[in-house]
Amino acid sequence: MAKPEWLKVRARSTREAAEVREMLKRLSLHTVCEEAGCPNIMECFGRKTATFIILGRVCTRNCTFCSVSKGSVDPVDPMEPAHVAKAVRELGLHHVVITSVTRDDLPDGGADHFAQTIREIRALNPSTAIEVLIPDFRGDIGALKLVADAQPQIINHNVETIPRLYPTVRPMAVYVRSLELLKNVKDMDPGRITKSGIMVGLGEREEEVVETMKDLRAVGCDVLTVGQYLAPSKLHHPVVEYVRPEVFDRYKEAGMELGFRYVASSPLVRSSYRAEEALRI
Repeated sequence: MAKPEWLKVRARSTREAAEVREMLKRLSLHTVCEEAGCPNIMECFGRKTATFIILGRVCTRNCTFCSVSKGSVDPVDPMEPAHVAKAVRELGLHHVVITSVTRDDLPDGGADHFAQTIREIRALNPSTAIEVLIPDFRGDIGALKLVADAQPQIINHNVETIPRLYPTVRPMAVYVRSLELLKNVKDMDPGRITKSGIMVGLGEREEEVVETMKDLRAVGCDVLTVGQYLAPSKLHHPVVEYVRPEVFDRYKEAGMELGFRYVASSPLVRSSYRAEEALRI
């Protein structure tokens, strides 16, 4: 299936992007921009922004949509939180997103490492807004509290798709568990901004996406992203449909009517794309 014109991104490389890549290599850091093959990578690197991925480059889950490596996990780097904080300072970021692979092999799923990273960033960059995109920690509320107590401005956890598709798209995840995580964040601190994201084009129906939006609003989710799924390779879940831009417009309208404070919905939207805009509302 040929990619439509609205999904074609002109490849470009800039001096700023090269500087970001050099810095990441020097500090032994990774970004989800590179690991997930994000189509916006040159734009974001060119603006000297990036979403850092912590806890290694290998995931313990077997989601069929994701290009992040699976297999033997990496040891946790105790210097990583300090290195991320230094990178944030070198880039002069006003808003930083920290995400990770899922680490079901760790007792707390990596929650304490998230918390340490938040604290290190804040110590070096007190004016930087911090957003974390976290795994489900297997439903461990104590692990979630470790992250919440570190006081990031936004806690993001993506449901990724509609519940009917979980067995084929996210076989080791649980839809209700993801909703409960977002609810628990609000129970801990009603003022904390919560966020989630959905990919479309995986075989969902439009009404199912709207029902998922309603589920997210029912647990108090504030911010929503909706973007086109792009298969990383022929071995991943196939693209069933390239969703037209006007459908993304309808999703945005439906989300705002449901009460989300901010909805980013367009073919090239990704969970962390221009994430700082959600705090301007």
